[in-house]
Amino acid sequence: MSYLGNAKSVQALTVYEVWRDRFLRDRLRPAVGIAIFFAFTITVYFLGKSFSDPQEFKIVYLYTSAAVQLGLLTCFVLQKTSFGQRYPGLLFLGFSWSLTVVVQVGLALAQAGELPIFTWTLAFLTQATLMPVRWRLHLISQLGVLCCHLGLNLVLNLNFAKYTAFKLTGFYLYLFWFCLICDLSVYWYECLQRTEFSTRRELQSAYQQLEVAEAKYRSIFENAGEGIFQSTPDGRYITANPALARIYGCDSPEEVTAKFTDIERQLYVDPVRRNEFLRSIEESGTVSDFESQIYRSDGSIVWISEKARAVRDRSGSVLYYEGLIEDITQRKQAQESLRLFIHALSHDLRNPVAGMLMVLKNWQRKTGDSIAIPRSVLERMIQGSEQQLRLINSLLEVHAGELRGLVLHCDRVDLRAVVEGAAADLEPLMNEAKATFKNLIPDDLPAVNADNTQLRRVFSNLIANALKHNLPGLNLTVSAQVIKAGKLIKLQKKGKQDIDKLPITHAQSPITNSQLSIPNSSISLIYCTVEDDGAGILPEQCEHLFDLYVRGYQSRHSVGLGLGLYLCRQIIGAHGGEIGVISSPGAGASFWFTLPLAENSR
Repeated sequence: MSYLGNAKSVQALTVYEVWRDRFLRDRLRPAVGIAIFFAFTITVYFLGKSFSDPQEFKIVYLYTSAAVQLGLLTCFVLQKTSFGQRYPGLLFLGFSWSLTVVVQVGLALAQAGELPIFTWTLAFLTQATLMPVRWRLHLISQLGVLCCHLGLNLVLNLNFAKYTAFKLTGFYLYLFWFCLICDLSVYWYECLQRTEFSTRRELQSAYQQLEVAEAKYRSIFENAGEGIFQSTPDGRYITANPALARIYGCDSPEEVTAKFTDIERQLYVDPVRRNEFLRSIEESGTVSDFESQIYRSDGSIVWISEKARAVRDRSGSVLYYEGLIEDITQRKQAQESLRLFIHALSHDLRNPVAGMLMVLKNWQRKTGDSIAIPRSVLERMIQGSEQQLRLINSLLEVHAGELRGLVLHCDRVDLRAVVEGAAADLEPLMNEAKATFKNLIPDDLPAVNADNTQLRRVFSNLIANALKHNLPGLNLTVSAQVIKAGKLIKLQKKGKQDIDKLPITHAQSPITNSQLSIPNSSISLIYCTVEDDGAGILPEQCEHLFDLYVRGYQSRHSVGLGLGLYLCRQIIGAHGGEIGVISSPGAGASFWFTLPLAENSR
């Protein structure tokens, strides 16, 4: 842990040094420019003095000014080169010594014993003000001037005769304190900058970590499968995630917060549920598995389950509610399906069992060890048992299909042969109903890609349905033809009377296993119909005819569970087709469905 901490400190220090050198380079530019202008004004001053007081003027002063200008110009040029970018410290010393050491050398050459305190202090003050970093450079520049001064004094034997020892000591004392103040100010400023820089880096790192955390939780919020919300006590949504928008049928979370401003009246089907929600939270602080029916944005109704809690301030007042919302419509439908299943099982299986039990008890009351059973009674018992078996098998098939989907074994199938087989199975029933049956499927109809057994069940159910729900003497016709998908709607409107008034009902189940979709209107498919001239079906019955546990359109004649047409829908849907009915009261019924052609039949 300490190693990582040291590594971070070294990295921060390196970054600071890079910033410090860049700061020094940036500040050198204006400093050198100011110094060049300063040196130019001094040069002009010396030129004026040479004309006004030529006897006191020494030409070496002019040369010194020119040397200062040259040194500063050299620094100005070098700072734009790669050398200047790489070694800003050397340029700093060049700038400082151009103003101090060069002046000192010029005075020495002029045999002048003056101490250029004014020039030195002006240079030290300028560099401390404009470039307050790297205090050691400031100290080196100052010691360099002092060493040059003392060295030249010893070499050229400049005794500063016009200065007393006390006055000379005062100059050096003044220079010491002036340089010390400049260096301390630079040192403290640099310490402050380093601390601020480290703090800024830590703050930036904290912000970056915060942004990462925010992005992570934002991703959870945006991509959660459940709806996430915050709402006010008065019934407005503060925040919502995309999942909640989908549950409510909105295009965006913003639409949720803008639209639902009165949750009690706008959302809940039963407005009392909002008060119950608030009461539950008030009593326990949280609410879980709170199920309600709500209106979606399009007006449809769905079931939701809420899990929420109250967020309070220090005084205990509720600030807002937050929690999760789950769409449980499918679960509720499954529960309702199961309830209907149990109801159908208890109701429709009760009559055959009760009838058979009554017959058996009557025979049990007779005396003797052996009891003769009339053939008619035996046949009745067999029919009752077969009916029970059919009902149980249908129930098992439906609910097995609901759980795992229909399993198809598709192959090339001849539709005419399938219909002939189904008609043969139902021949006793058709004879009993005195029905007339016609198989108009042409011999040259292309093969379809289907499951033979399941397809035979579809035709059997549709034919048996027509026989069960109509009076004797029915005329039944089965036909099929190849059509383009684009012509399907036109064929659906085919009728015997007023075409525009005939209700056309589609039923298409969730497709499983061998789903075959129709990509465009130019695809060929088989269009099959099972037509009768019976009593017909009411429009309101047509709309739900293929739903689960819906009894037939003449249910008083039926002892079934309402599974036949539902099974047809499941089977046709699993093949990738559609199924529907065209009918009206008194005009008979035409059940139609589509099937895909076999690959090499197209």
